[in-house]
Amino acid sequence: MDSPAAFLAQSREYLTGHYLPKIQAALEVLPDPDVWWRPNPASNSIGNLMLHLAGNIRQWIVSGVGGAPDRRHRAGEFTAGGEVSRRDLLVTLTEAVLDADAVLARTDPASLGERRLVQGREVSILEAVYHAVEHFAMHTGQILYLAKLRSGSDLGFYRMEEGIPRAAWPGHPTGGSA
Repeated sequence: MDSPAAFLAQSREYLTGHYLPKIQAALEVLPDPDVWWRPNPASNSIGNLMLHLAGNIRQWIVSGVGGAPDRRHRAGEFTAGGEVSRRDLLVTLTEAVLDADAVLARTDPASLGERRLVQGREVSILEAVYHAVEHFAMHTGQILYLAKLRSGSDLGFYRMEEGIPRAAWPGHPTGGSA
């Protein structure tokens, strides 16, 4: 596989096969109120981060790369509170990731150098995808940390085999059951 195609394939794998399943598993250990818990007023809850991820991936990939209208309301991602259930948050985020995955699946690897306007900035398609995946990874880590903090438990995403960590999250080919 050539490098541009490999980049798109790996981006899709990270979003759909790594980050989203880990967020889904983390939500399973939390009651609804914990999803909206904020450690302090300057920090975000898991719910806010999930809405933010859905808005960001739609803006950068679905709209920026795929050409769909940009209907993001970024401020609302951070002001939302307990009015959205865990289930609805997960549906919102899953739909956004699957929509982004569909855009990436049909993106021509030869087009990665093409320019797009996203958040008032002109970026290449490669830059837009790279930003969106990196951004998703960063906030996934925050969500997992908050879930561990609130649940007091190891989320069990890795198991040790002969001193080597191996993937064990649900949905991963070498991990848990889906």
